[in-house]
Amino acid sequence: MDGTLVDTEVLWWETAREVAAGLGHRLTDADAPEVVGRAVADTAAHLIEVTSGDPSTLPGAAAGRDPAPERTAADPAPAPERTAADRAAALERTAAELTDSFFRKVDAGAPLRPGAAALLTSLEAAGVPFALVSASPRSVVDAVVAGALAGVDFAFTLSADDTVRTKPHPDPYRAAAERFAADPAACVAVEDSPDGTASADAAGCAVLVVPSLLPVAPGRGRTFARSLEEVDLGVLTDCLRRPNPEIQGPKPA
Repeated sequence: MDGTLVDTEVLWWETAREVAAGLGHRLTDADAPEVVGRAVADTAAHLIEVTSGDPSTLPGAAAGRDPAPERTAADPAPAPERTAADRAAALERTAAELTDSFFRKVDAGAPLRPGAAALLTSLEAAGVPFALVSASPRSVVDAVVAGALAGVDFAFTLSADDTVRTKPHPDPYRAAAERFAADPAACVAVEDSPDGTASADAAGCAVLVVPSLLPVAPGRGRTFARSLEEVDLGVLTDCLRRPNPEIQGPKPA
């Protein structure tokens, strides 16, 4: 969903940047692999790891505190002594701030990616069932489906809250295939991030990669497109017709 159908990856990066700043960390490209396409819990854990992880420095905490000194991934804050309970509290507070801030941005409006509307309409017209499989929390998924994706006839939606593990683990796509009563190998996952692609790969799905903010490495079973504007039912069908495809790389710009 994020970065594939809806242009929310930029909103997620802005969210992580703001929350990181509240923890005294300046987000840079070095943080991108731990932020872009990652679940909320993963990004929260990364921010705690590279900062002091003091949840009282986040927005909404006690007023009157001096802001934490700004750091980057290349110069992380020294890890403070912290009990397991302290770390759990910091993770919970950071994850909650990420989720709440991201929800507010998404709720204010997130545009569709180029070609998304036409592709979804063509799948509906052809009677091809499709679902939304996201690493975002249920609250965010529901907000996007009610907003930017209103009226789209998804067979169902899966969020990070619906499986024990989310992307990059295979659980979300395995659960989706099970809901369809289909072999994962008969399903095409359309993904934009390394984690999403790894999840679909591990589940056994064919993968059509339309990269967003982060590049995705070539791999067996991966087909690449520059934009959803290049994708139609024929392209998706071709992904399934190559049970042992050659390793492919991204199309040149």
